[in-house]
Amino acid sequence: MALSLPPIQTISTGLVVAVVGFFSSFPIVLQGLDAMGASSSQAASGLSMAAVAMGLTAIILSLWYKEPISVAWSTPGAALLAVSATPAAGFSGAVGAFLCAGALTFLAGLWRPLGRLAAAIPTTLAQAMLGGVLLPLCIVPFKAAVEMPWQVLPVIVTWFVAGRINRLIAVPSAVIAAAIVVVLSAGNNSVSPEQLAAVPVWTMPTFSVASAIGIGLPLFIVTMATQNIPGIAVMRSFGYAPNPGKLFSAVGGASILSGPFGAPATCLAAITAAMCSNEDSHPNPTQRYWSAFMAGVFYCLFGVFAVAITGFAAHADPLLMGTLTGVALIGVMANSIFAALEVPAEREAAILTFAITASGITVFGLGAAVVGLLAGGAAYLVTNRVR
Repeated sequence: MALSLPPIQTISTGLVVAVVGFFSSFPIVLQGLDAMGASSSQAASGLSMAAVAMGLTAIILSLWYKEPISVAWSTPGAALLAVSATPAAGFSGAVGAFLCAGALTFLAGLWRPLGRLAAAIPTTLAQAMLGGVLLPLCIVPFKAAVEMPWQVLPVIVTWFVAGRINRLIAVPSAVIAAAIVVVLSAGNNSVSPEQLAAVPVWTMPTFSVASAIGIGLPLFIVTMATQNIPGIAVMRSFGYAPNPGKLFSAVGGASILSGPFGAPATCLAAITAAMCSNEDSHPNPTQRYWSAFMAGVFYCLFGVFAVAITGFAAHADPLLMGTLTGVALIGVMANSIFAALEVPAEREAAILTFAITASGITVFGLGAAVVGLLAGGAAYLVTNRVR
């Protein structure tokens, strides 16, 4: 069967989707990989392979099902990594956790009870856990503004002003402002990257129960609850009928294949899924899959040159990169807190989950996200039983 050319409108939509999806969250991915102990070459490989994995997955799924199946890396998952402790085995242990999360996602698509179990986690608690994960990251820009105002405030102001014009350009605009700050701060020193094209770096995974429970399981839960399941819902809202199991297994398989190269998690997109599925993508619903296809093509291109981005980011002050991460996540945190407190009868359990997760505590080797979800789940069950 001959492959037709994509309509011009879907090419432009795909480019916008890729720019928004990549440049609105790549600082978060870099923060997460850095917290997991990745070296500069491992971080460049992780960012590159994450972009290529979601690009290729979007291309294959969109062509196969002829539906606008938008794929992303797990931004909430990367945020979770950014506030998690580095595994005892270093980045090798983190890669093992990435593979565990990918395997659970793959199994959730094949084995319905696991998929139903993930979907059965109350939305309020999952969103509360996400909000607790994001809170420490969203505080960083304002702490940084006090310590280095001349570098940080231009980024925050740019993000805020651009967001008033169009929310989709807020974070990319902040990235441009940060790049200008880095260049101006460098003076006569060169900030040019040593190389342009990315070279994949294989990291042999190390598996441990502690990393699987402390990193892999929360990564699976937050990705399923905030990306995969909402992504299916978004597509259905536009009249498409995707097969959840097959799509979960597809993104889980992509996570397994890209994990050893440092990519944290590949998942279904939610926000960019709406961009690919609405009438602005193409007037004809049967042609909108081309937007997701073209987004995948551009993701792959960005992935090839991701090493140049990480090389440039290496010249930025850590607080400046933390500022980019924080402003990129403020809207996500606001939405998660709103969703967490939306049901009055579940607010106490949700705020308990939120507070414990944000505290960053570790109990019996379990991270704050797991402890928060367990405590909030117990409160949820007791409250429902009493009521």
